[in-house]
Amino acid sequence: MWTKDKIHTWATLPAVLADWRQQGRRIVFTNGCFDLLHLGHVDYLEQARHLGDALVVGLNTDASVSCLKPGRPLQDEVSRARVLASLLFVDAVVLFNEPTPLQLIELVQPDILVKGDDYAVSGIVGHELVLAKGGQVLTVPLVPGYSTTRIVERVQRLTHL
Repeated sequence: MWTKDKIHTWATLPAVLADWRQQGRRIVFTNGCFDLLHLGHVDYLEQARHLGDALVVGLNTDASVSCLKPGRPLQDEVSRARVLASLLFVDAVVLFNEPTPLQLIELVQPDILVKGDDYAVSGIVGHELVLAKGGQVLTVPLVPGYSTTRIVERVQRLTHL
């Protein structure tokens, strides 16, 4: 399978989800910017995937990222999507342009919604929807000390020496 085959639109994703559901697969959903993929991201996504049978990653578009994080993204959305799709434990990547992934969560209807443990379940966008449908909302532990912001700050310090 090619990495680009794992990248879906809002129009193509429902057929994939229907196939997985017919196979009895439990669908896990998470989302993020994933600007510079690092160990923290890899560990987080791998843990998320192991909670179910198929992992869908909602990826903020460039416009969405720049609204959330001024001066970002460092990598364009096509690059970020392809890098995510290259991970064995990521089954689908879909871009979203909205301020939150709520509409995408409504489309996906995941069995399990996952974020890092820096979130409280009550603060996770879409938790009410998933819980109302009988799904689970879970957090997974993050690898301490890893973030894109920290990487950027470290590079900036090194280049100013």
